[in-house]
Amino acid sequence: MTARKRPRRELSYRWREALYGYGFVLLWVVGFALFTVAPLVETFLYSLNNVTVTATGIQMTFLAWNNYTRALLTDPTFVQLLIEYGVETLVSVPIVLIFALIIALFLNMDFRFRGLFRVIFFLPVVITSGPVIKELAAQGVTAAPQVANSPLIVNVLAQVPPYLRNPIEYVLTSFILILWFSGVQILIYLSSLQKIDRSIYEAASVDGASGWETFWKITLPALSTTTLINAFYTIITLSHFSENKVIRYIYSQTYRVEGGIGYASAMSFLYFGVLLVLLLGSFALLRPRTKGEL
Repeated sequence: MTARKRPRRELSYRWREALYGYGFVLLWVVGFALFTVAPLVETFLYSLNNVTVTATGIQMTFLAWNNYTRALLTDPTFVQLLIEYGVETLVSVPIVLIFALIIALFLNMDFRFRGLFRVIFFLPVVITSGPVIKELAAQGVTAAPQVANSPLIVNVLAQVPPYLRNPIEYVLTSFILILWFSGVQILIYLSSLQKIDRSIYEAASVDGASGWETFWKITLPALSTTTLINAFYTIITLSHFSENKVIRYIYSQTYRVEGGIGYASAMSFLYFGVLLVLLLGSFALLRPRTKGEL
């Protein structure tokens, strides 16, 4: 009788966990449907038209895909900013993930004032919002330009192709800001580390595994899903950051006479397309794999 009841309890527990998950997701789905779907559709319609704001209302002239072709073929500034955004994101995300993992491993150890250090590493997440980060960036707190201005770095950058020079300079001068985005990722890694069964480490230690082997064979595989989540979070965070050059350029084009809202809407969807490619690439590279897929 006891053996027959266990599957029922396990199934009930799984259903309960699934319902909790669906409940959290449902809140986002309802919010997205109520407040985001309609503006997205309207923005897409704007991107297919020449939009003129008049005293009597909004007038639209259908242009089909002209705004998109203009952004990709006749606007070198936008294309250059997209390339720089893609390269900078590809460089920044691994730096953030590696730094967050190292700090999470450190904070997962047992030492005095551990709670204080957790607060210190999470504090930048609270600070990097709205006008605060703008003021810090204006005062040069988030950058270290002297690094890129050193003679050695200048000579190295002179040999680099132009399309890679700006992203490398961005990483060198803004690595403080990049590491500033690691607070949430540290907490996510830390929570995942605390869920790994300690008996696995004890068994590996009995078998003679070193700390390095334990990290590569136990810790890192156990964090594969967490790494994917952190990569998604980092890409999205960097992509909607208020100081993002692409966003600032799109905003600057919104109310110009040539193009205006329609052209800015088209650039927004192109920017979203690049973001989607980065997310799909991260998923293909970091998704957890079974033994048969390795």
